[in-house]
Amino acid sequence: MEHNDQQDTWKRLAGEAAVNLIEDGMVVGLGTGTTATQVIYALGRRIQEGLRITGAVATSHASEDLARNLGIPLTDLDTYPLLDLDIDGADEIDGQLRLIKGGGGALLREKIVASSARRFIVVGDATKRVAQLGRNTPLPVEAVPFAAAPVTKRLEALGAAVRLRRSGDSMFCTENCNIILDCLFADGIADPIELDARIHSIVGVVETGLFLNMAERAIIGGPEGITVLL
Repeated sequence: MEHNDQQDTWKRLAGEAAVNLIEDGMVVGLGTGTTATQVIYALGRRIQEGLRITGAVATSHASEDLARNLGIPLTDLDTYPLLDLDIDGADEIDGQLRLIKGGGGALLREKIVASSARRFIVVGDATKRVAQLGRNTPLPVEAVPFAAAPVTKRLEALGAAVRLRRSGDSMFCTENCNIILDCLFADGIADPIELDARIHSIVGVVETGLFLNMAERAIIGGPEGITVLL
């Protein structure tokens, strides 16, 4: 429990540091997950203190509901297809700012929002830093339900142990009405760029949780305070 409390503190520190980059008039993206939740709380506090943003685009219903409850003005990509800044968490961050995301199941919307932003900042706690992606965290792949079996076979052919994500007794369904196939690579992901391209070539795959060449910087909260990776 103590470790979790420590991680929560690190996430809060990182979230607050990232929100300090938000300026009056900006349109921002808000991610999904435990670290992104800290970002949303920090943004809510700044708005109470007088920050005036144009609007925020949330990547999930949960983030949208929290933002609304905290008085953060919401908008959408139809109104603002280009965002000033997107802040989101990650499940893993390597030394080249390559990420695995999607533990919360919102990877498609998160990638759409991140790719629609002039700047994408990733936040996390020190436990999210890894030397190699995929050693400890499965790679989520969002796929069309109709293609579940053939996509699973193709992913297994790439060396993955594939598990269909479930929610209780039923199949987990994304907010886009797709499934998530969690792919564990026993030896980690040797070449994220090649793997991402191969997975994207599988018909029925919608998106992967590999976020490559997207993050401008990572703001990491840890025992020494804040570390910024560029």
